[in-house]
Amino acid sequence: MWRPHDFRRIFVTDAIRSGLPPHIAAKVCGHATVDTTMGYAAIYPEDVITHHRAFIARRRAERPSEENRELIATEWDEFLAHFELRKVALGTCGRDHGTPCQHENACVRCPLLRVDPGQLPRLEETHANLADRLQEAKDQGWLGEVAAIETTMAAAAQKLEAMRTARNTPVLLGMPDIRSYPGRSSAG
Repeated sequence: MWRPHDFRRIFVTDAIRSGLPPHIAAKVCGHATVDTTMGYAAIYPEDVITHHRAFIARRRAERPSEENRELIATEWDEFLAHFELRKVALGTCGRDHGTPCQHENACVRCPLLRVDPGQLPRLEETHANLADRLQEAKDQGWLGEVAAIETTMAAAAQKLEAMRTARNTPVLLGMPDIRSYPGRSSAG
């Protein structure tokens, strides 16, 4: 059974698929935001593929043709080697391909380090070792070393705390909880 609102959704979907800009469709429908209108529009898998291919074709047409050539073996090997270089003792480095390490391989300090949960004992050992090194640097009067070690220790402590918190924090999957809806009670 068709309802008037079904025809409204069909109209919006067809209008946007036919090229009507979503902000115009929003005005036609009387929506306050484009997000409401886009909620009406059905997105079909073949549309996603078609639009992605059209985007790639437009992008290639705008870029110099030498960028669209086939990769040579050495370029591909270099690309793959980048991912091997991302493997570090505590996990993996999240830096982009072709970018150098900005932290001079002081991975504990780096916000791009993705610590492997299995390496928690190693990170704890590293943090303890840094405490010993800090005391030695203070005893020797190496003020530059003291500052560097304190920065590294703070980063290690932050990563340790994040890992410990993540282990004990439940992961919310977005599953509905019908007890929280109005008119429902948890008793019964």
